[in-house]
Amino acid sequence: MNYNWNWGIFLEPSPEGAGTYADMLLSGLAWTVATALCSWAIAFTLGSLVGVMRTLPSRAANAVGAAYVELFRNVPLLVQMFLWYFVLPELLPARLGSAVKQMPDAPFYTAVLCLGFFTAARVAEQVRAGIRALPRGQAQAGLALGLTRAQTYRAVLLPNAYRILLPPLTSEFLNNLKNTSVALTIGLLELTARARSMQEFSFHVFEAFTAATLLYVALNLVVIAGATLLERRVAVPGGR
Repeated sequence: MNYNWNWGIFLEPSPEGAGTYADMLLSGLAWTVATALCSWAIAFTLGSLVGVMRTLPSRAANAVGAAYVELFRNVPLLVQMFLWYFVLPELLPARLGSAVKQMPDAPFYTAVLCLGFFTAARVAEQVRAGIRALPRGQAQAGLALGLTRAQTYRAVLLPNAYRILLPPLTSEFLNNLKNTSVALTIGLLELTARARSMQEFSFHVFEAFTAATLLYVALNLVVIAGATLLERRVAVPGGR
């Protein structure tokens, strides 16, 4: 294979006229991190709510939670991304739909909502499993002490469930982080899209995607290290 490697390409000016190719990749990394964090805030909040609904002694709440999980978990993420970006504005009233289409950074907001709702379905199942894994006596003790069901969940069940769920939730966050690359299909200039642009401009495909790979790995290792420290901090004394 006759390929001319050039690692100095990262210091050359990018055709965009602002900074170097390295700056281009770092800009994509910033969009990746912003998208992952914002969508995770939605996923964690909404997923926790849906997960709690699936453990309540209410058939209606269980049905709504199950319907949400099955809808968003069983439709491919790419299809959902296209539905959010191309179809949803057409279903809105004409004026509102036009405003959504012309909104600055529309691909970013669309990706955040899509990833948030998609990942929330997976988080909901984790939360449901975590609550079910707790001894029944915890909920019964909370109710016996005079706490309402909402107070029992907030003060007793969820804090203990999240301690159990920290490792799988970390995995879900990492999946969410990597799923941001799907947003390049709607025009979000995240890390993968920037690497793709770099290889199209410079024809140095291996350098571009090697750098993107290393940045993804480094970012994931930072998340894993942070989650490990958090897991040790919130661990129940004597639990190991």
